[in-house]
Amino acid sequence: MTDILDDEDEAGPRKRALSNRQVLGFVAQFWKRRPVLFGFGVGLTLVAVAFDLALPYASGYLVDTVASKPRGDSEAWTALGLFVGVYFAFAIIRNIAHRFWIPLAARNMEEMTNEGFAKVQAFSSDWHADSFAGATVRKLTRAMWGYDSVTDAVTIWLGPGIIVLVGLSFAMLLRQPLAGVISLVVVVAYLGVNLWITERYVRPSNLRSNALDSRIGGALADAVTSNPTVKSFGAEQREGERLAEVTAAWRDAIMVTWVRFTNVWLGQNLLLVVLQAGLTGAMVWGWAKGTATPGDVAFAITAFMLMSGYLRNLGENIRMLQKGLDDAEDVAAWTTLSPQIADAPGAPDFLPASGSIEFRDVTFRYKAAGAPLYDHFSLKIAPGERVALVGPTGSGKSTFVKLVQRLHDLQDGTILIDGQDVSKVTQTSLRRAIAVVPQDPALFHRTLWENIAYAKPDATREEIEAAAKKARAHEFILRLPKGYDTLVGERGVKLSGGERQRVAIARAFLADAPILVMDEATSSLDVETEGLVQAAAEALMDGRTTIVIAHRLSTVRGADRILVFQNGQVVEEGRHDQLATQGGVYARLNAISAGMA
Repeated sequence: MTDILDDEDEAGPRKRALSNRQVLGFVAQFWKRRPVLFGFGVGLTLVAVAFDLALPYASGYLVDTVASKPRGDSEAWTALGLFVGVYFAFAIIRNIAHRFWIPLAARNMEEMTNEGFAKVQAFSSDWHADSFAGATVRKLTRAMWGYDSVTDAVTIWLGPGIIVLVGLSFAMLLRQPLAGVISLVVVVAYLGVNLWITERYVRPSNLRSNALDSRIGGALADAVTSNPTVKSFGAEQREGERLAEVTAAWRDAIMVTWVRFTNVWLGQNLLLVVLQAGLTGAMVWGWAKGTATPGDVAFAITAFMLMSGYLRNLGENIRMLQKGLDDAEDVAAWTTLSPQIADAPGAPDFLPASGSIEFRDVTFRYKAAGAPLYDHFSLKIAPGERVALVGPTGSGKSTFVKLVQRLHDLQDGTILIDGQDVSKVTQTSLRRAIAVVPQDPALFHRTLWENIAYAKPDATREEIEAAAKKARAHEFILRLPKGYDTLVGERGVKLSGGERQRVAIARAFLADAPILVMDEATSSLDVETEGLVQAAAEALMDGRTTIVIAHRLSTVRGADRILVFQNGQVVEEGRHDQLATQGGVYARLNAISAGMA
């Protein structure tokens, strides 16, 4: 199973770049957004801590009063009231403090998720192609809860806990120096050992188990979204076995993590035994020597009970802090990444016009390729021209369209649309001016209404229905039980291929963009459905600059110009009749296509 951690960024610690301090800084940025809530939360927590620190004093006062006063003396009741009142005040104020932490956490967790998602959305197509969607989702949701763990650990437990522990240790130092020294040494050792061991001993295994947790999400999403393919090959058992490999690796990793946490917990408890024996022993020794009162002994016992509780919480919360930091690390790391394709500073919106396209001395190379696909490539497409791109796989047809949409940046040269450099305008406005009908449209698991309106969210019902009618989709939609309110399933699996194509065409009609990209929308349809889709496509192409990626040459006969691509170059261009008689690449492809018909 050595290959389980070898894929891109789903790997373990070898890919990690952020320290605990950097991740904590990322989380702290969210605390600063709501200073009032954070300030009240911290302030009330500190007040509660002060009452907690007062509890051993109240306990000692009660014992000294009972020991020194005659039976029935009213001062004993006063001391009891003080003892109970201190704890009551602590509980009430601590509860009020939580009422400030709750809205702070909920709003910050919401924003962290939204902003993390926005960051992912801004990453390039290459980034998404290199990442498992399920793993990305897992990282986002895990980071949200990681924030919660870090915030609780630092602000509610660790900070107050350290104040109480140090405060009680100094109080002990004043009452009985030996007990105070023992207390300070144990507290410092406890904190230091916990922090050091957790980072050096626990964190590496925790990062590995987190990486494998992400891999589980990726493997599950990969199989579930491809369920039709799994079923068509009867491969359910095979997919189960594939997932079992990943979960087995996760099981082994998480067991190591949990065992290491348990080992740390054992060390913590041994230090607590030392603290218990040292504090009470020192106070009893002082009492035997006449330097400590019964109240001092009660103080020590109460202090130990408080300190042991805080130290246990401290150990738990150091582990919780480390886990939370590790859970938030991926999203924190994303914030340090610049978008692979970024808008130029102050870039204006693209202004759609007639739809002219020009490649001017373009050089482009994929990141994994040695040689450029396009090398000083130039081409012009006139407004309203219908151009078909043909050629073998890998010849540069799809890349041409991706560069028009600026899904990749060039190494050299310029692409102009309506005279505007695509690298100088905002990507969002550019892509809104280009309607795309892919070969296999992926619809959202939403209603037909929402899927068509995706091109224009504020469209009226009349506009949506008009677009559906132009796309020859209105009739089949009305035959569905819920009409336009029908959910289409993930990626549109509840619809046939032809129905998905017509929904995609309706969406393109609604977009009303001056440039249209058609990726052979009829290549896998039956004859009757192909006729409906082709008629809808013809209507859509009318009056628009159209780029058709052709897989079957029979569909490009009506193109104004056919561009024959080979190795990133246009080796032939012209109309069908002209190219078919030249005896070149297109003629050969046309002969093969005719022979297969």
